[in-house]
Amino acid sequence: MATVMQILTTTVGSYPIPDWLAALPSEQAREDATRVVFDIQRRAGIDLPTDGELYRFDVNHPDTNGMIEYFVRPMAGVRTQLGRSDCEAFAKLEAMRFRRKPSVAVVGELGEGGLNLLTDCELAARCAGGAFKFTVTSPYMLSRTMLDLHYGNFEALTMAVAGVLADQVRGLPCDCLQVDEANIPGNPDDAPLAARAINTVLDAVTSKNRAVHLCFGNYGGQTIQKGEWARLTWFLNELHADHVVLELARRPAAELEALKDVDARIKLGIGVVDVKDNHVETAEEIARRIEAVEKVAGAGRVGWIHPDCGFWMLKRSVADRKIAALAQGRDLYLGIR
Repeated sequence: MATVMQILTTTVGSYPIPDWLAALPSEQAREDATRVVFDIQRRAGIDLPTDGELYRFDVNHPDTNGMIEYFVRPMAGVRTQLGRSDCEAFAKLEAMRFRRKPSVAVVGELGEGGLNLLTDCELAARCAGGAFKFTVTSPYMLSRTMLDLHYGNFEALTMAVAGVLADQVRGLPCDCLQVDEANIPGNPDDAPLAARAINTVLDAVTSKNRAVHLCFGNYGGQTIQKGEWARLTWFLNELHADHVVLELARRPAAELEALKDVDARIKLGIGVVDVKDNHVETAEEIARRIEAVEKVAGAGRVGWIHPDCGFWMLKRSVADRKIAALAQGRDLYLGIR
């Protein structure tokens, strides 16, 4: 079905929290769970697995899988006790309409505080058993959740967050560092700021590969952001990334045309597994989705295939079968099974 090329498999990041970890959380249980998550992916044939983002696990904040709170709450210059006036002020901003309150209130210069990505990445490295990907949330996405009582300027706030994250990603012992952004697809007018902030983080990365994941959000199987890829190609081309990780399995087929405008220096990572649906794709479905992209974007443009987003909202039984289908579909497309 395909010309000779290399297409690697990866997961986007999150994995369903094992019931036993949620029931009896501890540092040892989290490390054990991380080993399990890596092993499941490697046995399924995933080339670049993630740690399931279990390093962010917080039994008190399961609703965002730690995507926001893990990063901003430990920072210096923030207040985590939020009162009525904070929530009312945040509501007027309409920055994150699906959030009822801010993640934190920014009351001073942002700094490292207690944030320590190195320790958590080192734990993942001990458990990985090979090459792996580590993920961080985009500074633009984080800043949109924060109530700014200090900077008085959204751009200044966003770049301050970017500076903190840039210091955190230097020297991380992973093979790929991925920045996750689920807000800019619905706010393309902010693309110049978001690209500058994300590039500040990417430029500090010392890993072999730098990736940026973009999706339209996923809360309970619902798309949060409205938008289209055609309005985001400029943004993609501005990124200092080796490859992009794009939600495509659930998007209209017509949107594939926008991929032709992505700079050839950036390898395309395409979503071929729908995480908003319990249907488990067959190998044939995965292969057809790869073929559809290469017909439009050109042979050899696809460097990676992956799910549209993380698996944390699915049952483990569903997620595991989707992971297996991912590798089987790639092999079928390449004619190596």
